[in-house]
Amino acid sequence: VKLLPADSEHSAIFQCLQGVPTGGLKKIILTASGGAFRDLPVEKLPQVTVADALKHPNWSMGRKITIDSATLMNKGLEVIEAHYLFGVDYNAIDIVIHPQSIIHSMIRLVDETVLAQLSVPDMKGPIAYALHFPEGRFPGVMRPLNFAELGQLTFLPVDSQKFPSIDRAMQCLRGAAGATAVLNAANEVAVAEFLNGAIPFTSIFRLIDDCLG
Repeated sequence: VKLLPADSEHSAIFQCLQGVPTGGLKKIILTASGGAFRDLPVEKLPQVTVADALKHPNWSMGRKITIDSATLMNKGLEVIEAHYLFGVDYNAIDIVIHPQSIIHSMIRLVDETVLAQLSVPDMKGPIAYALHFPEGRFPGVMRPLNFAELGQLTFLPVDSQKFPSIDRAMQCLRGAAGATAVLNAANEVAVAEFLNGAIPFTSIFRLIDDCLG
């Protein structure tokens, strides 16, 4: 069967790839909002609360995925997904922090052209695209993007000291078969423990590392 991605980042990549010939893709660039702690110094992370972590700046999501956004584990898992969905080597997948969440992902072609998919942060768009593919697009699914009101788009590198999740995902892709499944399962349990108040935020990373050995 043909898999049609409905997550915003993978839908953006899928949309950008339409019409790109075989061999034309050089890199995938996943964008990340940075989550609730994007601007928080790393030394303050041990003191954050569940309520703090659930305050996503752009998206309204469930509790678990909001915590994944705060740890950037959502991007680590998206790297794994992109690797398998699009058949791209993990070394050809980059991540950039994009606070406005307007560019949902990009692709770099072999001629260094970059294609991006832009829209307001609303899951109705990618879901509608998957449901209606390949017939076309539903009109009026989301409110239009107003560039004059938006003003600017900014980009930042990922702080791997604050957010080690992406490095862990890359290590699992390079590691033994099944390592990515262990990462996903360990993260599920660690996030549940944090949401239940059993561990501090930074212990999410520690528990995952313990499971990965």
